[in-house]
Amino acid sequence: MYDLPMLYRFAPVVLLCFSGFCCAFADTIQLKDKAAITGKILARKPDQVVVDVGYTVLVVPRNQIDKIIEGDSPGRTDKNKKTPAPAAATEPENKQIFRSAGASLPERSVRELVGQLGGAVVQVRTPSGLGSGFIINEDGYLITNFHVIENETQISVEVYHQNNGQLERKSYKQVKIIAINKFADLGLLRIEDKDAPRFARVPLGDSDALAVGERVFAIGSPLGLERTVTEGIISTKTRPMQGELYLQTTAQINPGNSGGPLFNLRGEVVGVTNMKITFGEGLGFAIPIEAVKFFLEHRDAFAYDNDNPSNPYRYLEPPSRAQKRTDAQLEVK
Repeated sequence: MYDLPMLYRFAPVVLLCFSGFCCAFADTIQLKDKAAITGKILARKPDQVVVDVGYTVLVVPRNQIDKIIEGDSPGRTDKNKKTPAPAAATEPENKQIFRSAGASLPERSVRELVGQLGGAVVQVRTPSGLGSGFIINEDGYLITNFHVIENETQISVEVYHQNNGQLERKSYKQVKIIAINKFADLGLLRIEDKDAPRFARVPLGDSDALAVGERVFAIGSPLGLERTVTEGIISTKTRPMQGELYLQTTAQINPGNSGGPLFNLRGEVVGVTNMKITFGEGLGFAIPIEAVKFFLEHRDAFAYDNDNPSNPYRYLEPPSRAQKRTDAQLEVK
């Protein structure tokens, strides 16, 4: 048994050891002003990150964050360790089926990046047409536009595999719709062919960190011409269209590009190309990648129902003034 004065002498040592143990497993948020916040991330939202720093909870705006470094704790999985594919085609236990680049990557030329990233860009085919997509997970999860697969269940995906420096084209017919969001024009698919290998994937970037005038490039299949690359700049980050905000770009976008990735020069997907103004040149639009992350993180809410693919709802019209007066007259009588 220790007397009280001896416990007071040992207390700072115990607290120091405990705090060091906690910090070893903490996350670090690097801010753009070179400051840093260390703590446990409680929630990630499209516009903010919630972090517990021990004595309080801070809400950090996304536009102030440079990068997030996750700590290694016993309860976390090693993101760099590749696990074997599951025997059955089931949802991964980890909700995070996509991967961000993490540390800031160096900028490279479009020529270098196309050779590295092209294998993860695919062509999505349906009986009524075709579009583009990109693989976000080695197990075959991929993103495309909702309007590419709307009202379709027979979907095939054309993938170009790298083999000894050569590209081998392969078509996969067993493609399952995992989730759809018709209002955001997003769809999540999964390739479930039994002979499917581990797929090349692309990292997701941060569209909030983009700057107007920043160079970007798109890869897709305009008019069925697969693996077409177009380059441009970000014209604006907040173009309002039908109640949503889009990235406007001068990178050429045509029918068939829909669902394809828009990359920055670090090789990160910053948007999903989905439309253009037909009577103008250099007026293409892409869904910001932050909206895609939100869709993926909440994909359970957008899960596709094979028995009822179209939700039977409609908006009710507001009552007219004449109808209101009639109701009032009825009440008086």
